[in-house]
Amino acid sequence: MINIREVAPDDAEALVHILNPIIETKRYTVLTTPLTVEAEREFIETFPKRGIFHVAVREQDDRVVGMQNVAPVSPYAALEHIGEIGTFVHLDLLRRGIARRLFEATFSAVRKKGYKKLFTFVRADNPGALKTYLGQGFRVVGTAERHASIGDAYVDEMVIEKWLG
Repeated sequence: MINIREVAPDDAEALVHILNPIIETKRYTVLTTPLTVEAEREFIETFPKRGIFHVAVREQDDRVVGMQNVAPVSPYAALEHIGEIGTFVHLDLLRRGIARRLFEATFSAVRKKGYKKLFTFVRADNPGALKTYLGQGFRVVGTAERHASIGDAYVDEMVIEKWLG
């Protein structure tokens, strides 16, 4: 069973243990620099008040196994209805419904905070992530070609969005 709750500063170490192996693969994210617990704790503590930041916790051992956050895309009033979403699940636990549970909680929370649209980039060479987002009602609205520089290569990113209305 997976429970979803708001992130806490004490989750920083668990999140680093999820994110750093993903970063090290150089396959699933455009993040390239491993994170420290201190940096992640600061990120959590300074996350925008209007943001949403959830963690997925496995009930059997109280282990954090995934995370999802939404931050305002811009401080401009004309764009205050848009949030940028990010989702990460422990590499050993992909395709087990963890992201789906995170989306359920996040969709409920974003509506309460006045967001009408969610937006993000997904690496074009990450079909699993793209399938996950499309399965949640996101749609591809374009491709940002050679958008990210990973090592000596450039990676395209799919621009995706979901209108929540």
